[in-house]
Amino acid sequence: MRKSKKIKIIPLGGLHEIGKNLTIFEYGSDLLILDCGLAFPDDDMLGIDMVIPDITYLHKHKNRIRGIVLTHGHEDHIGAIPYVLKEFNVPVYGTKLTLGILKNKLEEHQILNSTKLNIINPGETFSLGDFDVEFIRSNHSIADAVAVALHTPAGVVLHTGDFKIDTTPVDGEMIDLARIGELGKEGVLALMSDSTNAERPGYTMSESTVGKTFDDIFENCTQRIFVATFASNIHRVQQIINSAVKNNRKIAVSGRSMVNVLNAAIELGYMKIPKNALIDIDEINRYPKEKLVIVTTGSQGEPMAALSRMAYSGHSKVNIENGDLVIISSSPIPGNEKTISNVINELLKHGADVVYESLADVHVSGHACQEELKIILALAKPKYFIPVHGEYRHLTAHKNLAIQMGIKPKNIFLLDIGKVLEITDTSAKITGTVPAGPVLVDGLGVGDVGNIVLRDRKHLAEDGLIIVVVSIDHASMEVVAGPDIISRGFVYVRESEDLMEEVRGVALDVLDNCTFRKSVDWTTLKTQFKNEIGGFIFTKTKRKPMILPVIMDV
Repeated sequence: MRKSKKIKIIPLGGLHEIGKNLTIFEYGSDLLILDCGLAFPDDDMLGIDMVIPDITYLHKHKNRIRGIVLTHGHEDHIGAIPYVLKEFNVPVYGTKLTLGILKNKLEEHQILNSTKLNIINPGETFSLGDFDVEFIRSNHSIADAVAVALHTPAGVVLHTGDFKIDTTPVDGEMIDLARIGELGKEGVLALMSDSTNAERPGYTMSESTVGKTFDDIFENCTQRIFVATFASNIHRVQQIINSAVKNNRKIAVSGRSMVNVLNAAIELGYMKIPKNALIDIDEINRYPKEKLVIVTTGSQGEPMAALSRMAYSGHSKVNIENGDLVIISSSPIPGNEKTISNVINELLKHGADVVYESLADVHVSGHACQEELKIILALAKPKYFIPVHGEYRHLTAHKNLAIQMGIKPKNIFLLDIGKVLEITDTSAKITGTVPAGPVLVDGLGVGDVGNIVLRDRKHLAEDGLIIVVVSIDHASMEVVAGPDIISRGFVYVRESEDLMEEVRGVALDVLDNCTFRKSVDWTTLKTQFKNEIGGFIFTKTKRKPMILPVIMDV
């Protein structure tokens, strides 16, 4: 009997979450990585800079990795690449702008010269072992986004990447629906499709509609204009520049990522800016306020981004003043609503007028709504369907759309990260799991902060710290000095002297009960300090600070 050839699909991120997209595809002895992104930390991940996927499985199969394939240049799809390339020196494949943005990251991590970057244009196909990888032109909130078709002897797996169907895109390059339809006629074994907007009915508005809104706002405006948007959305930035030029305004750019992406886009020919229209941020005081547009990062209210620093008067070059107009051209990423609200409130306190998504059409999504998702399902006609890129509610909504489109429920798989899906032309099933989950990056440390450290940080942040310092002669078990009580983040000692003196009394009682026993060890003594002092403080204050005994042997 003929043994069916099989494709393995292993997501290590991007499912049941927004961010850190990374999917492994395996066929025979070949392994391919599709996207390699980061996620931003949750509120309870105190001190964490970013979150990347767990790549333990890749370490076990490093000799099989043929390359990393990128769908587009957003952080949640390329942000973890420097960390992965430090572990595995493998080639990277992407479109011109995607790799142009990636170069800045690799330079910062000092691995650009050792990395082989391969520019692939939409419509081209290249081989990685038994995988023939085809790039299909797509539309998204960043230029040069592609869908990826993986051609294997077992069949074709089509991954949409992040997409929407934009019939009037800013660059005039519409998603190649014809090619997706051709693949559907030839036979698509499995479709993996973006689920971010699967709960939203209808169609996503075209990016070009935002340009009309900017034109309307800029026309006859006599205020200094600030526009905050995502640095990577160069079509949005291009439209801001177009509106500024139409209204005889100079454009200045603020924010490191905005400057980096703008330079890359101009250098690669993705943006067109008239001569002398762009000025340095240092030059803005030379021009009347009604002749300026300042394009900035910080549309998500990030504390260190340029807009937040302007709002809180912490920017070295420019601050928000009474009468300024601030346009926030984005929608809140889930979890960022409060930080954006805080920034808007601060801008208003400075006397600025603030325009955001709920007040005007200054933002459109880069992700497909329900009718667009149905079109892709209708064109691709997949045998198996795997919703990707979204929380569980998004994946479930996409599954229901697929059922409406006639795909059998048994052929739809709501995967979780770490699950191994094996697909052949006759069957599909989950066959196991691999290590998966978040790896936390804190400064230069990668993975050295785990649940225990986060628990301690949370404890310290919520309840503070009591340090008990005592010096003991180990030979005679006599107390030489102390106990001294130090409070950090619990109470201010000078205002709570009576409480601190009572805590010291409890510590003395512990010493009196323990030090006369010659056999007592330091671990037992520390445990007694924690139990007795912790219990006493909770009785008095109903709070549970961390108790840290420090015993010095003299």
